[in-house]
Amino acid sequence: MHETADDLIRLQRLLDTSAAAAGEHMREVITPERRLDARAVAGTLTGMRLLVLATSTRDGRPINGPVDGLFFRGNFYFGSSPESVRFRHLASRPAVSATHLPGEELAVTVHGTATRIDVAATEHAPFRRMLLDIYVPRYGAEWEQFLDAGPVYARIDAQRMYTFSMPPEN
Repeated sequence: MHETADDLIRLQRLLDTSAAAAGEHMREVITPERRLDARAVAGTLTGMRLLVLATSTRDGRPINGPVDGLFFRGNFYFGSSPESVRFRHLASRPAVSATHLPGEELAVTVHGTATRIDVAATEHAPFRRMLLDIYVPRYGAEWEQFLDAGPVYARIDAQRMYTFSMPPEN
């Protein structure tokens, strides 16, 4: 967990305002006891978590696909090729929606704006360190050179975030 006390306060405020603005049906399904608080979200979303990320085409059609999602300092991040359709969409239309849905017992959905970040910038050094901690053990030391030459990353600046947690009954 990489979140500071201030990150958790900001995240909890986002979760609470999102829940309060939800429609009637969503409030019936995602009851207070089925919501995760900020600390539980940060504690659950460690490491790489697959996200289904939706962008939109020039003519407004939604398009989604899987990305490696990383939760850091209370925000989702994701990467892709700088030449990907995804990042071409985001250059013109940065609005995104993403969902982490590993099974019917957990869902985290975020709606917001994607902001491209430079993982080589000093201000993003802690995020870069997290990337290396996750991917180097998985893919080997050469992954650091891949990071320097290859993917680009974006942070999702959330306007809404919804959580659903209902562990299976034993």
